[in-house]
Amino acid sequence: MTPRYQAPFAPHGPAPIDTEIARRLLSVALEKGGDYADLFFEYAVSGSYAYDEGILKSAGRYVTMGLGVRVMKGDATGYAYVEDFDLEAMRHAARTAAQIAAGGGAVDAVGLERVTPPSRYAVETLSLDVDGAEKKELLRRADETARAADPRIIKVNASFSEEIREILIATSTGRFVTDRQPLVRFGVRAIAEEGDKRQSGSSGGGGRMGLEYFEKHTPEEHAREAVRQAVAMLDAREAPAGEMEVVLGPGDSGILLHEAVGHGLEADFNRKGTSNYTDQVGELVASELCTVVDDATLDHSRGSINVDDEGLAPSRAVLIEKGVLRGYMQDRHSADHFHVTPTGNGRRESFKSHPMPRMTNTMLLAGQDDPEEIVKSVKKGVYAKKFGGGQVDISNGDFVFSLTEGYLIEDGKITAPLKGVNLIGNGPDVMRKVVALGHDLATSDGIWTCGKDGQSVPVGVGCPTVKISAVTVGGTQLG
Repeated sequence: MTPRYQAPFAPHGPAPIDTEIARRLLSVALEKGGDYADLFFEYAVSGSYAYDEGILKSAGRYVTMGLGVRVMKGDATGYAYVEDFDLEAMRHAARTAAQIAAGGGAVDAVGLERVTPPSRYAVETLSLDVDGAEKKELLRRADETARAADPRIIKVNASFSEEIREILIATSTGRFVTDRQPLVRFGVRAIAEEGDKRQSGSSGGGGRMGLEYFEKHTPEEHAREAVRQAVAMLDAREAPAGEMEVVLGPGDSGILLHEAVGHGLEADFNRKGTSNYTDQVGELVASELCTVVDDATLDHSRGSINVDDEGLAPSRAVLIEKGVLRGYMQDRHSADHFHVTPTGNGRRESFKSHPMPRMTNTMLLAGQDDPEEIVKSVKKGVYAKKFGGGQVDISNGDFVFSLTEGYLIEDGKITAPLKGVNLIGNGPDVMRKVVALGHDLATSDGIWTCGKDGQSVPVGVGCPTVKISAVTVGGTQLG
């Protein structure tokens, strides 16, 4: 029997935190004269299931909870956390964070007002409240479908993870806001073998929802997609090498934008002068075809949030508009530095971490071109369908990305699958070389996690079909 989830911050929940308790803790945090303080309460329950070799190999459920206290004095920040909701332990954390402002006079905390955020990912039934047998059955269906799809499939792995994250944020500016953030992710990996050739394929998705996700994206669908990719790549030829045209497929190709451009548009890097986009607001930084937004407001998307981890309302931030840099993703600290309004991009991995500017759902918006015509316009190039790992230098935008699925384009047609494809370039330079944008904007199906300074948060990416006039392709075949 799966235990029912109990809301932690309800009046009779395991951690009943009200405005009076929060106000008293903020008073302690400001007792040394801090300019600003906030409290970040978190209670998170997560579960995971792994299916391998036709059996359920592991299943688990985990609970984390605690409070993070931040105090700011000028440009200095004090931070402390406690893995407990005991009142005295929380007071100690507040006193510890307050030491950053030692020497100043005490500041009275203002009264707190409850803020009601929008509801972008309400679910009728939390996945954590669904019996584990139902989740095991989803995994079994994926495994069975993948194994039956092609005799060359020799191994299948399937996984399911789920989480409910409850947060409560109280600030010395008077905000008191809560949010419940569900998250599910499903994945299938298949390995195909033929002679001495072996290739893998994967498919997954999810978002801020419950098991209703599988009403539109079945385990069988993901299994067949993983098999399709693995089998297709068995015939992959060595990738060409040199500078050539590249076409990015819609959807997950947005991860290149996220890594090579998005991080450089986070305000802290620009506040510190370490981004290639520092002091470039108002300048032309991309092709005039390109408009880039970070949009936390998409319903049920993996990167969406009702409220950021500083208690502020997120927005649809326009970062680049028709090639012109309009602004950065701002948290409270950076917004104060730039004398602008925060964009609601202050995010943190957990109560143990301080917030910083982070992406939510970052997208290159659609253009007017027909995707098929974009491909037909390429004499010889590479079609990038799925991306794997990569490396990016935030200071200048230089990147190297590997493709897990890519194809050769010859005389306007997508032909042979390619292996060993690396795309090498510079993010801002690539954005200037965008020469066509499809009208087929697609967002990722809930698989991406972004790392920064040791913190990980769920994100979404998106883009239409994109033609880039020249990118260095790192392969083994010259010419």
